[in-house]
Amino acid sequence: MPVPRSSEEEFKDLGFGTEVARGARQRLLNRDGTFNVVREGLNPLSALSLYHWSLTISWPKFLGLMTVSYVAVNALFALAFLLCGPDALQSAVGSFAGHPFYRAFFFSVYTFATIGYGNIIPVGVAANSLVAIEALVYIIGIALATGVIFSRFSRPTTRIVYSRNAIVAPYRDKMALEFRIANGRSSQLIEVQIQVILTKLEQANGTTVRKFYDLDLERHRVVFFALSWTVVHPIDPNSPMWGLTKKDLLDADAEVLILLTATDETLSQIVHSRSSYKADEIVWGAKFSNMFMRTEAAGIIGMNLDRIHDIEIVYA
Repeated sequence: MPVPRSSEEEFKDLGFGTEVARGARQRLLNRDGTFNVVREGLNPLSALSLYHWSLTISWPKFLGLMTVSYVAVNALFALAFLLCGPDALQSAVGSFAGHPFYRAFFFSVYTFATIGYGNIIPVGVAANSLVAIEALVYIIGIALATGVIFSRFSRPTTRIVYSRNAIVAPYRDKMALEFRIANGRSSQLIEVQIQVILTKLEQANGTTVRKFYDLDLERHRVVFFALSWTVVHPIDPNSPMWGLTKKDLLDADAEVLILLTATDETLSQIVHSRSSYKADEIVWGAKFSNMFMRTEAAGIIGMNLDRIHDIEIVYA
């Protein structure tokens, strides 16, 4: 018989709240580690953290934002120079004659980037005041952009590759839930620790509730993470999965939550990774294909990361 668990352990919600515990049928963790929740009713101004957002968006989006901001600022100052009058900007060589906006725009670019070709000059108090303001905006803008870019480069992140599917496979004299992970970057990770939690819907006092169970692993921690790690949860009589079938997990809307922490050796900082497997992403009666290789000449052991998702069916 399974070892009884305390009510506190069975009903712990890991911080998702009581609404989830009441039986919400939705994925809790997306495969990329983000939480599958929506928050409404927040003040957009108070909830928006431009600094945090600029750190977490992808590099293409960040560079696109910088480009759009650069063009927009120069376009605004170009319009401001045009409002100062037709004689606010003058050129001895007649640059952009007949195209006052282009002349104002590129003069703003010269000023903003402190290029100073000298072929276009501001005339009058208004135009020179705008030059002074733009110079101040440039100093502040470059300082902020430099700080954000430095923070993006220095912020510790990790890229853990999770196998596309988890499996329930024969393991020694019993069965086991397994999935495979690997470090997707050339940086070295040490002191890798992992926690795996099974969550599923159950009936309690006539009510459908979502319960959470810690899954005991063959090993929770590896000191070195040079290659890959197959995480194994033996399904024995003490396991919350004991006696369950694939249909049972599907009917219970089961999800396996994974929380990983490690130390990035290069930065000497803690990094985190999260992912999950829904019941339909668990393949029963399969095993992982071999992904290791050894060079004949040097005898060096390595792995083919492209094969981390490959599985072989053991029985149907």
